[in-house]
Amino acid sequence: MTTAAHEPLHAAHGPRHHAKHVTLHLLTPLLMCLGMGLAYLGAFHSPEPHEMKIAVVGTSAKADALARTLQSKAGDTLDVTTVADRKTAVARLEDRDLAGAYVPDAAHPEALVAKANSDTTAVAATTVFRTVADRQGVPLTVTDLTTLSKGDPTGQGIFFLLVALSIGSYGSVAAIGAAGAAFKLWTRAAIGLATSVVVSVIGIALAGPVFHIVDHDYATVWAMGWLYSAGVITIGIGLHTFLKRWTTLALMVLFVMLNFTSSGGVFRPELQNGFFGSLHAFWNGAGFVEGARSLLYFDGGAGFDGRVLSLVCWLAGGVALLAVSAAAESRRARRALPASPAVA
Repeated sequence: MTTAAHEPLHAAHGPRHHAKHVTLHLLTPLLMCLGMGLAYLGAFHSPEPHEMKIAVVGTSAKADALARTLQSKAGDTLDVTTVADRKTAVARLEDRDLAGAYVPDAAHPEALVAKANSDTTAVAATTVFRTVADRQGVPLTVTDLTTLSKGDPTGQGIFFLLVALSIGSYGSVAAIGAAGAAFKLWTRAAIGLATSVVVSVIGIALAGPVFHIVDHDYATVWAMGWLYSAGVITIGIGLHTFLKRWTTLALMVLFVMLNFTSSGGVFRPELQNGFFGSLHAFWNGAGFVEGARSLLYFDGGAGFDGRVLSLVCWLAGGVALLAVSAAAESRRARRALPASPAVA
């Protein structure tokens, strides 16, 4: 009788049960592999201009004809306009409204770019202008209107700062979910917000004094890093109430797969397909990367305020999600209470 009683338990933990258990746990990393492949290869595998804005400087008939020729040959890969003079072109580049501008000249044509806006975009624009100069048989002078920090000659260091902040943030969510399960939600949220301060301090310390990617406006870059990290952590803690063991996968989708690829850190929207370009307009990674670029290299203009607002909105969304999660956990706790003696 004792043997019979133990047979179902033994069967439940036989080879088939263990195989199913291992398969279920392997599902998360395999889905991560699939998602990362789809996201990164989809976003980066074949960069080419897509309605990239460039301008030809001048009001003469020749300048207008050059702009029309470039547009007709490029199709929808370029958006070619003319501007009245070099000063206007510089102003639009500093406002991050152009990828590049071409100043025609019979002997010494000039290409104006802003590498701090995006090094890859500047290269793409320069390639277009070099083709024009080569057809004329004259050398092209390339003028970069921005000066990158000494620790970030490619202008992509801010993107790697984003990567560090992201890993510190969503990794903290997993730790808080596992080790802080006994705490109430708002206590876990407080721990998360304190952790976001530490993550952002580590980020600005490495990007500033250690590697010199950021060489001024430390406090503002730190504050943006904190807004970003706090947004990720609050959203993660809120999602954990509902998703449990699938929270890490969800955060990978939100803040790695869709986030890094749409941030503009490697390729801006003009070199990506429409899907990732559309995410770039409001995703929090783009908010941090483009906001930091505008602050550090474009005197806090070029859409800086809008990017900071996007980070605030993501954090506000995280706080709202925490409120929903707190209500859900309270309902679960009430349902788990044993019936009172009178009810019994």
